[in-house]
Amino acid sequence: MRSESCDIFCNVIDNYGDIGVCWRLARQLAHEHGLAVRLWVDDLNSLAKLCHEADAARDIQYCRGVEVRRWCESGNPPTLQYLSPNGDEEAIRPAELVIEAFACKLPESYVAAMAAQQQSVWINLEYLSAEDWVRGCHGLPSPHPGLPLTKYFFFPGFTSQTGGLLLEHDLLARRDAFQNDAARQQVFWQSLGMEMPSAETLKISLFGYENAALHDLFDTWASGTQTVLCLVPEGRILPQTGQYFGDVAPRADSSYARGNLQVRVLPFVEQEHYDELLWVCDVNFVRGEDSCVRAQWAARPFVWQIYPQHDAVHWNKLQAFLDMYCVPLSAAVGQAMQDLWRAWNSGGGAGQAWPALAAARGELNEYAQHWARQLAANNLALNLLDFSQKIGRMRALKIEGQ
Repeated sequence: MRSESCDIFCNVIDNYGDIGVCWRLARQLAHEHGLAVRLWVDDLNSLAKLCHEADAARDIQYCRGVEVRRWCESGNPPTLQYLSPNGDEEAIRPAELVIEAFACKLPESYVAAMAAQQQSVWINLEYLSAEDWVRGCHGLPSPHPGLPLTKYFFFPGFTSQTGGLLLEHDLLARRDAFQNDAARQQVFWQSLGMEMPSAETLKISLFGYENAALHDLFDTWASGTQTVLCLVPEGRILPQTGQYFGDVAPRADSSYARGNLQVRVLPFVEQEHYDELLWVCDVNFVRGEDSCVRAQWAARPFVWQIYPQHDAVHWNKLQAFLDMYCVPLSAAVGQAMQDLWRAWNSGGGAGQAWPALAAARGELNEYAQHWARQLAANNLALNLLDFSQKIGRMRALKIEGQ
């Protein structure tokens, strides 16, 4: 039998990346697989950006079929205890499936309760990587040093030797229906307060961290021969966007123009509407993990700004993905993609690298569709539940044999 309850713990580090993945996983486990999901979040303000009905002031609430709880520890030693809806203090009973997202540290009281009950499968959901070593570490056990508990590493990834990627069961069908329906696209553009751009306009979404390469790229688009419409969701790159146009206070709905470049700042959108933004654009600039995966499901050319790490190990992760993704591409197109990605992530030279990638859009479009179909066979939520079931059976057999 599969688990019927699930606790997901999320320590928000990068504004929306961690909670974006956890919120998406929580909803999928609840909606598609019928689990009673409890999402523990230490920063509800970030969740409220992704889910507008979430109330950052409430400790306990239900949002779209998921029980959301503020993760705050109190007492000495810390315990996870809250007032139940009827006002009584309740102790927290661990779920059958416990997901520790991105190596966050679970409360000691919760771990002790898992050890006492011996009913939970404990998963450490790791960061996404295309590096070779991930295949060997996926699914490995990590025994607790002092308690009769074992945690298992679960790595998202791009091959069948990894946990796969988050993908809702109907996402690709919804994407195709949207991209083939001009009326629905018109409604989307109207929701942004815009008319649908002409077919000749190159539509680009740009979601990124701070990036010194931005102004050079804008210069190239502004001086080019094709009209470029760049849609910038609110985020960390917004101040630099405004600076380019001499605006010290850019905000949602700000519009700018220079040469053949038009820029529109969008309010931070919910996950479902962000998918639609990716679907209507010709090229998508994305950042971190969640938006990178969604750009791949959009099946359009994309440019990934990986989360920078102080010891520069992110360059290994970036190159590992490029090495995997570019193998079937022609030599010239693969080189164009690698040159722009490296320039965008190094903070310089993106403008010079852009024309080659723009010229390769035909091959990149066709390959992006093939890539998405190939990845769709490896579904993270399904793999996670199958893995949990396997661990549960192994534990049951061990107990029977004692």
